[in-house]
Amino acid sequence: LNYVTNFSVPVGWRSQYCGLFTAVRDGVTFYFLDNEYYFKRSGLYGFYDDGERFAFFSRACLEMLFYTDFVPDVINCNDWQTALTSVYLNLYYRHLDKFSRIKTVFTIHNIQYQGKYGLDILEDTCGIGNRDAHILEYDGCANFMKGAIETADKISTVSPTYAQEILNPWFSHGLDGLLRQKQYKLCGILNGIDIIVNDPATDPALAANYDVNTVQDGKPICKKAMLEQFGMDQDGSPVMGMVTRLVGHKGLDLVRSVAEGLLQQGIQLVILGSGEHGYEAFFNDLAYRHPGRVGVYIGFNATLAQQIYAGSDIFLMPSKSEPCGLSQMIAMRYGTIPVVRETGGLKDTVQPYWEGTGTGFTFTNYNADDMLYVLREAESLYQDKVSWKKLMKNAMNKDFSWNLPAKEYIALYEKISGKE
Repeated sequence: LNYVTNFSVPVGWRSQYCGLFTAVRDGVTFYFLDNEYYFKRSGLYGFYDDGERFAFFSRACLEMLFYTDFVPDVINCNDWQTALTSVYLNLYYRHLDKFSRIKTVFTIHNIQYQGKYGLDILEDTCGIGNRDAHILEYDGCANFMKGAIETADKISTVSPTYAQEILNPWFSHGLDGLLRQKQYKLCGILNGIDIIVNDPATDPALAANYDVNTVQDGKPICKKAMLEQFGMDQDGSPVMGMVTRLVGHKGLDLVRSVAEGLLQQGIQLVILGSGEHGYEAFFNDLAYRHPGRVGVYIGFNATLAQQIYAGSDIFLMPSKSEPCGLSQMIAMRYGTIPVVRETGGLKDTVQPYWEGTGTGFTFTNYNADDMLYVLREAESLYQDKVSWKKLMKNAMNKDFSWNLPAKEYIALYEKISGKE
């Protein structure tokens, strides 16, 4: 990192100093903002002063431009942690020549997390007076995300379906009314995955590497190695994998209600994740009662996660909502067939199997019986090795790189900045 300068950032009733550093990689200049008081901590979020910390960061992103020759055409703010950047730009910087032509995009990755605080945070901590408090006031709270929705030039989400879902009260966590008013700003651009890191042909975590032409040779070796690691039976049963947070939001109540049925119909189950104690205890108990049929790892292990993507036959994601989801895309890249509920990015990325076409299996209703029905369909097709091989190749041939999303973001930036 190359040191540039220290500078003062006004937040609320006091100022904090910030260090500015730069680095260049692959021809791209990166700017790093440092403040050890706010950010030299054991984690990223969940601290008592998160509102103050990210108000500071949002303001510092604008203040740093006084110390560089760089003038962005567009600032893309992500989630509530940087939502105030758009608010500050419009309130306190827009009249300055250097900032007058900057446009903003606000990207919602998960609308559940909005940055809600008491109204007293606005003037005391954020430095936003009573005259402008209405920009962030919503339902009796100071809502950082609401402020960005009001002030950004464009609002994006991480999948086209999620952009429509958050207009519905079921998905919006209270912001559907505001978003319907601002619908003219709203669009959805699907996330991509890192196709270099997630490449079964080169992934060093795998027992055997393979590509779309050699999947029938390499994937059985990966499956065998994974089952050995979990001490599971090697009897040719289809293996269903899950790499997920163990929380109700991910549809685990559906899995819990049909787990015994899945095992009885001959499917083996491998799960990696951590989260709510009730789900951790349930899956540990399931593995204890079904040795050789269920493998469980509580925690996070990046290497093991890749081995599950490669070693499983089926990958289950029955989420209540899923703004984009990356796991189903990674699974398909590894030739593992996703079974997903049709929501958010899951609906946008998995095409239902039909007579040799499609990339996976889907169900619409949040219902355990519907999920079990399509899992039985998947298990039945698995026995048809020719059709299953075709389905694996369909999935592996899908392009989930950042190439297309990058072009869509560039087109969006050019449109709002008048450079299209």
